[in-house]
Amino acid sequence: MQVGWVWCARRVARHHVKTPRRLLYVQAQSQHDALSKATRNIGIIAHIDAGKTTTTERMLYYSGYTRRIGDVDEGSTVTDFLPAERARGITIQSAAITFHWPPLPPDSLTPAQTPRLPASFDATLRSSISHNINLIDTPGHADFTFEVLRSLRVLDGAVCILDGVAGVEAQTEKVWTQAGAYHIPRIIFVNKLDRDGAAFSRTVKEIGVRLHGWPAVCQIPWWRGGNGNFTGIGDVVNLRGMLWPSGGDGRDIKAFGIEELGKTDTTFAEEIKKARVALVELLSEHDDVMVEHFLEHDEDHLAISGIQIMHSLRRVVLQAPQIVIPVFAGASFRNIGVQPLLDAVVDLLPSPCERPDPEISLANQSSTLSVLLDAGASAKTTRPAKKQQKNDQSLAIAETKNLTACALAFKVVNDTKRGVLVYVRVYSGTIDRGATLYNTNLGLAERAPRLLKMYANDAVEVDSIGSGQIGVITGLKHARTGDTLIVYRGLQMKSSPPGALNTLQLRPINVPPPVFFTSIEPNSLSEQKHVQESLGILLREDPSLHLSIDEESGQTHLAGMGDLHLEIARDRLLNDFKAKARIGKIEIGYREAITTSTDAHTHNLDKPIAGKAAKACITASIEPIDDSAIVPGIQKPTLAEDSSFETKFDFPDNNTLHISHPNVSRHDSASHKSHIPPHLSLPGILSSIQAGTSAALARGPTNGFPVANTRVTIELDAQTNLFPETTPTAISMATRAAVQYTLKQACDAAPAVLMEPVMLVTVYVNESSLGAVVQDLSSARGGQVLSLDSADAPSSSSSSETELRIDPNRIYTPPDPFASGTGDMSSGLADSQRQIVARVPLKEMVGYLNHLRALTGGRGTFVMGVDGFEKMGSQRMKEVVERMREF
Repeated sequence: MQVGWVWCARRVARHHVKTPRRLLYVQAQSQHDALSKATRNIGIIAHIDAGKTTTTERMLYYSGYTRRIGDVDEGSTVTDFLPAERARGITIQSAAITFHWPPLPPDSLTPAQTPRLPASFDATLRSSISHNINLIDTPGHADFTFEVLRSLRVLDGAVCILDGVAGVEAQTEKVWTQAGAYHIPRIIFVNKLDRDGAAFSRTVKEIGVRLHGWPAVCQIPWWRGGNGNFTGIGDVVNLRGMLWPSGGDGRDIKAFGIEELGKTDTTFAEEIKKARVALVELLSEHDDVMVEHFLEHDEDHLAISGIQIMHSLRRVVLQAPQIVIPVFAGASFRNIGVQPLLDAVVDLLPSPCERPDPEISLANQSSTLSVLLDAGASAKTTRPAKKQQKNDQSLAIAETKNLTACALAFKVVNDTKRGVLVYVRVYSGTIDRGATLYNTNLGLAERAPRLLKMYANDAVEVDSIGSGQIGVITGLKHARTGDTLIVYRGLQMKSSPPGALNTLQLRPINVPPPVFFTSIEPNSLSEQKHVQESLGILLREDPSLHLSIDEESGQTHLAGMGDLHLEIARDRLLNDFKAKARIGKIEIGYREAITTSTDAHTHNLDKPIAGKAAKACITASIEPIDDSAIVPGIQKPTLAEDSSFETKFDFPDNNTLHISHPNVSRHDSASHKSHIPPHLSLPGILSSIQAGTSAALARGPTNGFPVANTRVTIELDAQTNLFPETTPTAISMATRAAVQYTLKQACDAAPAVLMEPVMLVTVYVNESSLGAVVQDLSSARGGQVLSLDSADAPSSSSSSETELRIDPNRIYTPPDPFASGTGDMSSGLADSQRQIVARVPLKEMVGYLNHLRALTGGRGTFVMGVDGFEKMGSQRMKEVVERMREF
């Protein structure tokens, strides 16, 4: 019999009792809700090489999904299945996989013996019941930040893996902050405690200082023999020691009660008691219920039951923002501590129905999905309704009653066997096989011929994907990352939902700006079509890749997040898609900024388009926006209303478009009929102007880089600028020509300046290497050092002012082997690692990793992200332009 099932059966026996009638679910609650409660959508996040994939392999093995443990070095892991991942030993794309914990019963048990979800679910320990876990293993390399972002967008909880030797590393801070932006509850697993130099105490203190939360130590390492030999953990919640025999596969676990430990290992037993006292004290500060339990047990920290502590931990984990961070210990490669971690995933992290309502936008209004559904239901009720908020009344759309499902497409993958796979997270309702899906972003309908449940590279066909579940739809030709898909009762392929439902969109996935680019040129004209099709597939899979065409040279430029990102894209293009093309040298993407304003220029377009007469007239002027730097933000033009007769669009790179349309109001359709030709509409005209402006700003007149810090003003007099022959295409072409002319006019009057990407760089080095690295960043690379922090100092000045400041001296930690047992336990932190935060031009950071390793003896690590674009000095700009001309 599998030990994993024994683990499950024992816990079920403890809680599987007859439920009182008063605790039974009401009849109206469906089995679907119960399944949603027994579901966990979690992600594994961490710095590169912290052990994410290794931990995932053990989870799959102990859950019974696999029969052998895969190894990253051998290239035999389940979730790293791409050839590039196995060759490099790193995770490149996130992989989704589904398993059950505790494991499903063996085939020998009858269905009647299978554990069921009890009616008293919320009052029991959740890990007693077999749960469906949808797990996503994410990359740890900074170049694949978008892969992490789009996974976090659909997750309900996360497990952050830390290297017990390296501690809280640079990329860990980044992904932790990204998860916090989505208010995702997180727990921490300190891994690799079996390695020489592992320091659980130092790592826990770094969690408090760098991740801005109070570490709740739920497990402590068991160092047996006094020689730093890591063989088990101390369970602080349940007051016991758990021992894993060396050399095994981790299935056999020996448990020792606190009384038994007191006889065999007195020091360890006393430390577990100290940890329990510290845990109860911490929970009492943030959970009122724990205070009541503490008083009920006569202020005895050890008398409080493990179930009460686990429920308290769950309550503080679900608080937003999360202040208390449960910390667990183990060594995945040695098969230690993974099963208790899985228990913690089920016990502490939320189910889909416990997460906040998903945010939506509908007809330029922001709300939540449940508010829309409730308002739609109340719109048809005949009984007097309670007083609703104004926002609820405005969302009371009767057609909402026919909305049967709403989902977000968060990933697109081109599979050689199955075709295009669209990964979706369903937020309400159920998507059935063969259903017609309406894409509100693209305004078109598609049919879902097949639905799949993914198991990394394998898949199982299913009949439906329910609310709170993650699944895959095959056969969609148009869906992209970030698109909202809805199912509407009675929807036909060539129709759209009535009312405002066709504008319903879930919160989008923000795409970081690209900073590197390379040129791609087909080997011959006959290969051009195949190369373009392959690039189209790549861009649909990964929206953080950007494609542009140089009109003068005709070259195709592919832009990405980093050199490794582009290297992987190049390998996929040449090896996977067999495209025959020449790939140029990786370059840096700059921006151009004008320095003077222009007078209004009117462009009259009067020529046939597609064999039909077309005519349009647009008046444009531009002026610089006086900003010294661009802060990365929106990546798509967004509408920002000013007044009824003026429309403003915010563009990427700090560009704005102001459209003046006198006599035509956005809020008065009567004015449209008297001033706009019947075949046109004001939203369509504004969209065409926006598209033409966007195309003009995509390429500057001097060096061909995108234009930044520019305000474009368009004057649209409907009576004089619109004609019976005017078409949306003509408006777009006229706008582009008018804006391009004014850009050239401005550059002729005063030379444009180049703006270069500046990176926010966080470097981790030892104290002995600090001076050399700071000197290199500030002098040799022209960077600006923002802060020099030790692990026990406050966070960098670049962090938010609202972040919680943690005093490491107030954090409980057990002693590490060979560490001094007296004095301030955080005093050694500054000697081990220092953190340098600096702003450095991206050009100077190309190839920096090898140089940093040389300066620090291979111990230094760093992570960087785009902090903005800044204007370059004349001498520096001259050097860059000369180098580009040589290229």
